[in-house]
Amino acid sequence: MAASPQLNLRLSVPGKNPPPPLLYADTERSPDALYFGQVNVPDAFVAFGLRGKKYAIVSALEFGRVRKTSGFDVVLPLEPYLKHARELWPQRKPGAAEVIFLAAKERGQTRFTVPEDFPSSVYEKLFELGLDLEVADGPLFPAREIKTPAEISAIREGNHCSALGFAVAEKILRASKIKGRQLLHRGAVLTSEKLKFAIEVACLEAGAVSANTIVAGGDQACDPHERGSGPLRPGELIIVDIFPRVTKTGFHGDMTRTFLRGRASDGQRALVAAVRAAQLAAIRKVRAGANGRSVHAEVVAEFSKRGFETKHSDKGSVGFFHGTGHGLGLAVHEMPRMSGSVDYTLRKDSVVTVEPGLYYPGLGGCRIEDVVQVTASKPRMLSHYHYEWEL
Repeated sequence: MAASPQLNLRLSVPGKNPPPPLLYADTERSPDALYFGQVNVPDAFVAFGLRGKKYAIVSALEFGRVRKTSGFDVVLPLEPYLKHARELWPQRKPGAAEVIFLAAKERGQTRFTVPEDFPSSVYEKLFELGLDLEVADGPLFPAREIKTPAEISAIREGNHCSALGFAVAEKILRASKIKGRQLLHRGAVLTSEKLKFAIEVACLEAGAVSANTIVAGGDQACDPHERGSGPLRPGELIIVDIFPRVTKTGFHGDMTRTFLRGRASDGQRALVAAVRAAQLAAIRKVRAGANGRSVHAEVVAEFSKRGFETKHSDKGSVGFFHGTGHGLGLAVHEMPRMSGSVDYTLRKDSVVTVEPGLYYPGLGGCRIEDVVQVTASKPRMLSHYHYEWEL
């Protein structure tokens, strides 16, 4: 077998007139594909830009729907390209690479920019065929960071779905009976799984899918991305993080609240008060032109002032050890970023979460998260649910 050619992975430099974009992805896993074509396509398909127009190549299964409902200027049928490819290369099974090459050749195009997650096998075949590809140095579509009024409305709707999930979770927690070290709801032990199921049903009924919902109590909550499992206990902090994707638009909500069923200790009350104070301090700093690192520093300063230290060891970390916030839109995590590790200037009409947290095994974890639109002055809240936590 001949050795594979050595690939020359070149990065496109922002602001240097990169070649037009090329994608091969489905819209369930690629926010870029959904943003570019504004239509749901569940299987990977070819899409590219060229001379001010957006092109898609789709199978007969999707052709009519995509042509009628998408944002593509030109929708081409896949089958003729596959037929032509079989005639040209009878020794190989044609696929995406051959289709892309033929479509590009028809239009005299030899160069494209691809996203960082472009399939490597397709990249290699295109390289063999002679197409010149550059990997985007950062987002393929930087304009995704700035949200239109319609996109802001879609994110607000996602957070409304999150709020409906919190309402259901709070109702169940309030109705649960404390029996020793157990919470009983309708005569059965209340678990993370049961509370997640109720949240996800509420989101489904509102038109959104809440996958990987977090309901983590006690020390489980001290691992910020732990989804939670098993019985929920009275007197323990319970982090509930709901980030649903609205089915109609593809945009997400992302909110977190922390609850406790029963009576909190003084230490738990001090923990929750510190997180809420830090969140308010961060929100006051969010505005166009602010550095995300400075917003994060405001949270760190608030925790330090209140005596909550962050420590790292070979056994793990305690305190505040994640970023303060991230962009939200067609992806749960996108640009911009607010953390201590990177400078990032916030831009008007970008959307960010603000989600400080503290995590101490034995005491518990608390995170409070809301979503705001960056403006020239005071940020605009895009999420709404109360902060009463001791139930």
